[in-house]
Amino acid sequence: MRRPRLVAAAAAGVGSLAAYGLLFGEAQLARRAIGVTEARPPSADGLYGPDSPVEPLRLLILGDSAAVGYGMDRAEQTPSAMLGMGLAHVLDRPVEVRSLAVVGAKTADVLDEQIPRIGDYAPHVTVIVVGTNDVTHQVPVRMSARQLGRVVEDLVALGSEVVVGTTPDLGTVRPIKQPLRAWAQKLSRDLARRQSVAVTAAGGRAVPLASMLGDLFRERYDVMFGVDRFHPSEAGYANMVSVLLPAVAASIGGREAHATARDLVKPSRRWHLPLRR
Repeated sequence: MRRPRLVAAAAAGVGSLAAYGLLFGEAQLARRAIGVTEARPPSADGLYGPDSPVEPLRLLILGDSAAVGYGMDRAEQTPSAMLGMGLAHVLDRPVEVRSLAVVGAKTADVLDEQIPRIGDYAPHVTVIVVGTNDVTHQVPVRMSARQLGRVVEDLVALGSEVVVGTTPDLGTVRPIKQPLRAWAQKLSRDLARRQSVAVTAAGGRAVPLASMLGDLFRERYDVMFGVDRFHPSEAGYANMVSVLLPAVAASIGGREAHATARDLVKPSRRWHLPLRR
């Protein structure tokens, strides 16, 4: 049986079979603590914002469970809905939201499965959140970053602006015990840095979720994480949207929209975006 690359690498760093056994056991305990469910939030696809003769801005969401809003039981709690309503408010323009994000997706899945499903939607702007599953499935960081660069290139070729929320800090996830958590933090931050380079080179905008939200998620773990202690809570998703939204607005609305969005949606321990559909 082949050892998982994440655990094997960490064990090699410690330098003993005993360390490998400890880390492997911690990985198994973390999986049991986090758990898995087939429950998915209702779709947030639809039109947001004011009635207007102006053509709706088409917003596409791609990525993994963080993009889906895993753990939420109402559509308005999901990042898709928060981004749709927030963007409509900032730009005073209707926004049409479509999400192709899938729980458990890796970057390769976004490239091979989600991109082909876009069809004739022709998004004006695409938001991607992906990377966590690349770390947990031991995808080499260079390969994952290259795949993300190709995703961005494909979207830019379609005429879409692209904003990527890079891999969150897995060092904030407490069911992953030390020293495995420290190693997961290192890998997730390494991947995030490589993602930023690849996204920028391909013509997109990278938003470093780990550096912008890591301390908040670590300090307010009880509020920012959901019941499984791995995926964000509604407040956690809202804060993620709060750092993505200025970049999304800037990508389509210029410097003035960027400044407005930044003032409206600063991250906060109490911040929550009001929603209407």
